Amino acid sequence: MLRRLWMPHPERTARRTSDRDPMRRLCAEGGGVMTFGQAAAGSSRGSRPAPDAPCPCGSGTSFAQCCGPMLAGASAPTPERLMRSRYTAFCLRDAAYLRDTWHPGTRPETLELDPGLAWMGLEIIDADADERRGVVEFRARWREGADAGVLHERSRFVHQGDRWWYLDGQVS
Repeated sequence: MLRRLWMPHPERTARRTSDRDPMRRLCAEGGGVMTFGQAAAGSSRGSRPAPDAPCPCGSGTSFAQCCGPMLAGASAPTPERLMRSRYTAFCLRDAAYLRDTWHPGTRPETLELDPGLAWMGLEIIDADADERRGVVEFRARWREGADAGVLHERSRFVHQGDRWWYLDGQVS
């Protein structure tokens, strides 16, 4: 069974070649590097929304009242809030935040985001947590050029050292 350690580039349509699929590429390369494209290497960050703008995660609140504080360094109070902030980080191409919120035991050595991939919306299907572990199931809509799709994932989170960490997820 392939254990997914990142929010992957969405499943490609059948006409795409398998060598462009990150999950297949990760398996073939041995898993040391996760790539989402050439241009977003390192800790490059996209521009931030205005504080009063709607949060990209779709919570219905402003960026300043939702994901903004977490992307600025505050700890997420719940797994769902961490999931929403990580989705927002993907929208903003904030690879540094994604690495910083990924459990050190499961995070890849490097993370590169594809600048051509646009995340179009997040739907939280289910969120459940106790004081140590949490699970968030979600659907994230994406678009890349003429291609579009939905990433459906059940993500696992763990609470350690007074903070929540993204552990891994299963794509369905």
